[in-house]
Amino acid sequence: MDKLKMHTPNKADENFRKLTELFPGAVTETIDENGVVVRAIDKDVLMQEINTHVVDGREERYQFTWPDKKKSVLLANTPIAKTLRPVREDETVPTGADSNGNPYCSTGSVGKDGTPGGFDSENLYIEGDNLEVLKLLQETYLGKVKMIYIDPPYNTGNDFVYEDDFAQSTEEYLANSGQFDEEGNRLVKNLDSNGRFHTDWLNMIYPRLKLAKDLLTDDGVIFISIDDGEAANLRKTCNDVFGESNFVADLTVVNNLKGRNDKKYIARANERLLMYVKSSDFSEHGLSLDESVVKEYDESDALGRFRLIELRKRGGPDTRKDRPNMYYPFYVDIKTGEVSLEESERFSQVALPIKSNGDDGRWRWGKDTARKNLSFLFGKKVGNKYNIYEKDYLESDDGARRIRPKSVLSGAAYSTDVATKEYRSIMGKVDFSNPKSVTLLTDLIVYATHADENAIILDFFSGSSTTAHAVMKANILESLGNRKFIMVQLPEATDETSDAYQLGYSNICEIGKERIRRAGAKIKEENPLGTQGLDVGFRVLKCDTTNMKDVYYNPDVYEASFFESLTDNIKEDRTPEDLLFQVMLDLGVLLSSSIEETEIAGKKVFNVADGFLIACFDANVAEETITAIAKQRPYYFVMRDSSMASDSVAVNFEQIFATYSPDTVRKVL
Repeated sequence: MDKLKMHTPNKADENFRKLTELFPGAVTETIDENGVVVRAIDKDVLMQEINTHVVDGREERYQFTWPDKKKSVLLANTPIAKTLRPVREDETVPTGADSNGNPYCSTGSVGKDGTPGGFDSENLYIEGDNLEVLKLLQETYLGKVKMIYIDPPYNTGNDFVYEDDFAQSTEEYLANSGQFDEEGNRLVKNLDSNGRFHTDWLNMIYPRLKLAKDLLTDDGVIFISIDDGEAANLRKTCNDVFGESNFVADLTVVNNLKGRNDKKYIARANERLLMYVKSSDFSEHGLSLDESVVKEYDESDALGRFRLIELRKRGGPDTRKDRPNMYYPFYVDIKTGEVSLEESERFSQVALPIKSNGDDGRWRWGKDTARKNLSFLFGKKVGNKYNIYEKDYLESDDGARRIRPKSVLSGAAYSTDVATKEYRSIMGKVDFSNPKSVTLLTDLIVYATHADENAIILDFFSGSSTTAHAVMKANILESLGNRKFIMVQLPEATDETSDAYQLGYSNICEIGKERIRRAGAKIKEENPLGTQGLDVGFRVLKCDTTNMKDVYYNPDVYEASFFESLTDNIKEDRTPEDLLFQVMLDLGVLLSSSIEETEIAGKKVFNVADGFLIACFDANVAEETITAIAKQRPYYFVMRDSSMASDSVAVNFEQIFATYSPDTVRKVL
């Protein structure tokens, strides 16, 4: 049996392997700082391999860089020995209500139907530093996330939560990342006076975006909210990570109808929303028409409801002189309104694109397009002449008509004021500043994902969990959808003077989880008939140190005589379920997979994803248990290295699987 590695992949090693396969001639040898000969990539040879002309080695080139960018890349690639531990119920969080009857937050995971402590939901809520979490998700969710939305810190000069201190060595940083200082704080001032003001922000966002890109499906998309302070740097960073050709739009979101006067000269009424796709495979699903627009479809025929849109071009180059080939006559049947391009006894009334001032205009369609779509044209008398109209049908063979969002997203529902009122209607006095608009995020989700494609939506700066709320809302807008969410949030402490803290919410994660619980309950209450199968729950996972002792990773540094004092290489405070989730991460099994606990010959056995993975972490596992598991023919079977009940079980183990399930991949930890 093979041993599980139980740490995140080394992205640098993976990239090196891919390059050596593609360009073996670029592989060379060099001497590292310790005098050891190591293999490396000759960059000059590599550059020549990927160019169609001679590379002259000039140093000056167009590129986007900043101090410590190389370390930022290294940080994204370096593996970590961490894990995600499941939390069914969190005993550290108070329950019940205070003396005024205000409820404290609930605890732990929530089942699909909203049951506290349930663990059958396919949604995930992960507590921890998002850089570490993104690394942990690399194998399991590689190429599986359809849409990412993030609202990262805007670098306004306030306390900067994400401590990426590149003054330290990489080893020191990795040891420190995600930890609190002696006073329990993890906040680093990022004031304008800091000479590294923009650099700090870039070093924070770059490795996270680099890791996030790999999680996207080939037809995936990312949306990033930002203000003007770092918008230019974010655009360049995204060009660097996703490729400039995959830039789609720099959208304007009007989120303050009155305008804010916190800056000089201009009352800011908007923020920015960058959109990038993973590749050209992305295909938008569009948005439903607003009800006011649907009312315009006030005519009907055998093909359904339609509205009439004038075929004459209006605005811009709209004259015959501008496009002579788009000036031509139609002929109308005055009894039926049907249209032809040839004059006849039936089609006798001529119609030309004449402007209201009497000048010659032009049509929106050329003659060939008009000929192919004559059945969708209609002639109608207006005043003393006939106009030609296009029949714009509400529905087609692909379903109801949908529209693309405009580059300026505006409306009361997108405003911060409405978003705050919506948040308070659910969370009451549990304060949270500047929550995002549920309607905005719902529209983005509906636009980018189809209801029944099992799309995963990720937000790794999830805050108050507006994105999770929007996923649930999107799932009930049309037919019941099956989109799933993954929320990631650092458990940043709430202000001890805030109402949220007084009500028992010690950190932002507790606010976010409670918001999902209440939003899910409200959606089901308001839509009792269409939400029976709606998943309003989530599994809670917390980022923590690995389940394995140091000896698991570095047995060669321990004296052999010391091994006798180790009953096994797993930390004493870790549960079988903790081990199961680290195994799932290591083997690339979705963390939302179904998990069934059974007992075989007195031993606890986990059946994951309907038999794809079976694991048993109990001690003294007998031949009866091994045989019963082998007969179920799992793809993977995992157990502890030292858990076989006797030497005879160890001797017969391979033969048992060879007999009943020879293709099962066996792993130990």
